[in-house]
Amino acid sequence: MDAQLIAFTGVAAGMVALPGADFTVVVRNALASRTAGLATALGVAGGLLVHTALAVAGLAAVLVTMPVLFRTVQLLGGAYVLYLGISALYAIRRRVSEEGRTPEQAPGPEGPEGLGRALRQGFLTNALNPKAPVLFLSLLPQFVPDGQPPLPRTLLLAALVVALALVWFSALALLVDRLGRWLRRPRTARAIEGGSGVALTGLGLALVTGPLLR
Repeated sequence: MDAQLIAFTGVAAGMVALPGADFTVVVRNALASRTAGLATALGVAGGLLVHTALAVAGLAAVLVTMPVLFRTVQLLGGAYVLYLGISALYAIRRRVSEEGRTPEQAPGPEGPEGLGRALRQGFLTNALNPKAPVLFLSLLPQFVPDGQPPLPRTLLLAALVVALALVWFSALALLVDRLGRWLRRPRTARAIEGGSGVALTGLGLALVTGPLLR
């Protein structure tokens, strides 16, 4: 049994499950519908695929060692998360202002356009995360045994991270959908979406205004 692979699975699972912007986006979209939540989960896994591919190719090293490029990614990621947060807060205000309209009655992103938007939100939220290149670049090499070809092993570790993310965020979306009757009550839905909006706005502001993450 590969002890290093087991250890990596535990570390990667904890890293994937750590609450962040992608967690918040999946929960928020899963409140709209199960399919939207699953599409967002798939997008998050796709974003992780980008990071793992960059790490395997060694491009993450270039990103980390070039402060200007790294800061650009940090600003883009922060701006996008900030946009999602403000959009969530605006959506609540719009629903409240519409007479006789509740979050349960508001149309969810069920059509191709809405599902594409959910997929895109999940992908961009994760792909523009500036911390991910540093994490993967520092994490993956530690679990490549001495004397083993690094490329096949790193590809295996990268695939494992993406698979864990897909399983975790899909399970999260299904759990939110299962609790949907309670979570979609007007007051509860507004509270959750409001909390999501505040969390995303705070994360976005921290990335945009904060120091360079290294």
